[in-house]
Amino acid sequence: MTANRERGPRKRPGRRTRGEGQKKSRARRVHVREIDSLREELERRTAGLTPARWNADPEEVQRSVARLVLTLMEFLRQLFEKQTIRRMEQGTLTAEETEKLGVALMRLEETVRDLAGRFGLSPEELNLDLGPLGRLR
Repeated sequence: MTANRERGPRKRPGRRTRGEGQKKSRARRVHVREIDSLREELERRTAGLTPARWNADPEEVQRSVARLVLTLMEFLRQLFEKQTIRRMEQGTLTAEETEKLGVALMRLEETVRDLAGRFGLSPEELNLDLGPLGRLR
C-alpha cells in the first residue's frame, strides 16, 4: 500500500482537472465563432445569387437536366485542362500526346457550348458555386 501512496494521487478515468475544462470550453467558443464566421461569409458571397437547382417544372425539365449535365461536363473539362497543363509543365507528355489532348479538350469545349446553345443556356449558366472557394469561373 505504501507503494501506491508514493506515486501520488491516482486520476480517475474521465475526470478533468480545472484547467482542462476551461480549455475545452474556450475551444468550443472559438469553434462556434469560426462556424458563425464561415456562415456569414457564405451568406455575404451568395447574396443576390439564385442557387442552381433542378427545376421540376414539366415544361422546363429538359432544360434543367441539360443545364445540370453540361455544368458537370464543363467542370470536368476544366479539371482535365488543368491536369493536362500540370503534366505538360512536368514534362510527362510527349508532343504528340499534348497535341491530342489539346484538340480533344477544344472539341469537348465546343460540344458543351453547342449543346448549351440548343437549350438556350449561356456559358455563365454552366457555372458552379463552390461555396467559400467561390465560383468555378
